[in-house]
Amino acid sequence: MGAMTSDTGTARTDARALYWQGYSVADIARRLGIAYGTVDSWKRRDTWDEAPRAARIEDAAERRLAVLIAKPDKTERELDEMERLGRLIERTARVQRYETTGRESDLNPAIQNRAEGRRKAKVAKNTLTEDQVAALRADFHAHLFAYQRTWWDAKDQHKRRNILKSRQIGATWYFAREAVLDALETGDNQIFLSASKAQAHVFKSYIVAWIKDVTGVELQGSPIKLGNGAELYFLGTNTKTAQSYHGHVYLDEYAWIGKLAEFKKVASGMATHKKWRLTYFSTPSTIGHDAASFWDGREFNRDRPREDQAAFTLAHEVLKDGHVGPDGVWRHMVTIEDAAAQGCDLFDIADLRKSYNERDFANLFLCQWVDDAASFFTFAELQKCSIDAWDAWPDIPDGPNRHSIGPVWIGYDPSRSRDDASVAVIAPPKTEGGAYRVVERLTFSGVDFHAQAQAIRELTTRYRVERIAVDVSGLGQGVYEMVRDFWPAVVAITYSVEVKARMVLKAKHLISRRRVEWDAGQTDIPLAFLAIRQTMTATGRQMTFQASRSDTTGHADVAWAIMHALDRVEFSGLDDTDDGHSSGRRGFVEIF
Repeated sequence: MGAMTSDTGTARTDARALYWQGYSVADIARRLGIAYGTVDSWKRRDTWDEAPRAARIEDAAERRLAVLIAKPDKTERELDEMERLGRLIERTARVQRYETTGRESDLNPAIQNRAEGRRKAKVAKNTLTEDQVAALRADFHAHLFAYQRTWWDAKDQHKRRNILKSRQIGATWYFAREAVLDALETGDNQIFLSASKAQAHVFKSYIVAWIKDVTGVELQGSPIKLGNGAELYFLGTNTKTAQSYHGHVYLDEYAWIGKLAEFKKVASGMATHKKWRLTYFSTPSTIGHDAASFWDGREFNRDRPREDQAAFTLAHEVLKDGHVGPDGVWRHMVTIEDAAAQGCDLFDIADLRKSYNERDFANLFLCQWVDDAASFFTFAELQKCSIDAWDAWPDIPDGPNRHSIGPVWIGYDPSRSRDDASVAVIAPPKTEGGAYRVVERLTFSGVDFHAQAQAIRELTTRYRVERIAVDVSGLGQGVYEMVRDFWPAVVAITYSVEVKARMVLKAKHLISRRRVEWDAGQTDIPLAFLAIRQTMTATGRQMTFQASRSDTTGHADVAWAIMHALDRVEFSGLDDTDDGHSSGRRGFVEIF
């Protein structure tokens, strides 16, 4: 019975194949020796007439392929035919699947492969494996100084951390790593805020470089969206929609942010939920800034009844190890001497003390707030000149070639025997009443005359330089002579009481009217102007300006470089309509 069924099955498929080749039912019955009625019954029951072309082609190809496979000795031509028949069968099978599903990927597997590749790429973007995260964790803890380990230990113990620090001890570097490691391990959002968006993106550059260095993965996007769902935001202080974000907040250089009290409300709003942390860290600015009252507790006691006011411990001996104040904020003070004692060997403190006057060293490295009462420039007017250049200067390209912004003026202030030399690039306003923009500044320390002159020469290839002014008093003469070789029109500035007064009063006039702008992240600029004071000459007969600098001490070099460039601004006569911004002194009328 089984053989009969097999024979019957073979006859049935043979009959169907002949029918699809064009033979009639009668011809098939005669060729196979089968009753007409049997063949006709197979045709109707198996719906031979309704079979799609692909099925008929596939059947013929399979039958031919079976014949070739059965041959013991195959010629090259037969082998080639077998390969073509295999491809034909595969193609007809895809056609039949497409007729059932309607999916184009059934016709063309490449479409499906591309789609799967896109899905895999989307999933893989900014995604790190557990082993890679473990490698980051190990690298993070292997490179911490003791004070940074103190910050790490306080991370999960205190919702709010407030850190007053020396410059250049690696705070931004550390908190960039702390935050991204936390994001990778917990999936929590991290929000970086700074005095300007450009400064906030320093966090991003640290994060991207570290992840790539340790794991080879290059994070992309802004904000950066990690594969585990965490997002990293990099924001400036003028962000209008900052309150729409939520996550752990890092507020960098908060003592240099204008309207800090207002922005702190925005920052705390982003970290309202109890799980989110707030981390404030900064070098100190002036005692009149909102940051000083936040640090010393005056903000907490403000508007509280006397009996409810709290006493805050601000002694360095207490705060150097971290201390929780009456307001619940964990405060930590790290001077450059603390950093050195806790393993940071990056500084020559004795040399730095020689390079800066006592007041500036205390502010920059010993966490002491500046009293700007004696400064000719006020912190309030300087702060108004600090803008978020990322958004405010859309015409400044990111690349090295900046010819498109129009003519620029360059000012150079030489180093004395100990301090730095500085170069400032100023873009004058394109319209009357516009601002003079500090689009770039360079600082040189321990660099010879030739290298400094070459740096100025390189600026002339990137900008449309209209004027270069160099202070030739003292060591500046060597740079001046080298610059003159490639820029014969360079202007030599020789200091005198009159020249100094002219430059400072011009700068005062422009700054007090917000006619000078720089990126808020460049906190060294306002600090440099704050160092300038009005004093008497050695004879006691004339007023002059100085920045506590001599052959062995110096600072404010960035401010002087800016003023050298601004000396191009022409003034004529006295302005009897002075609005009082110039400390009661008469100003000048600018000629365009």
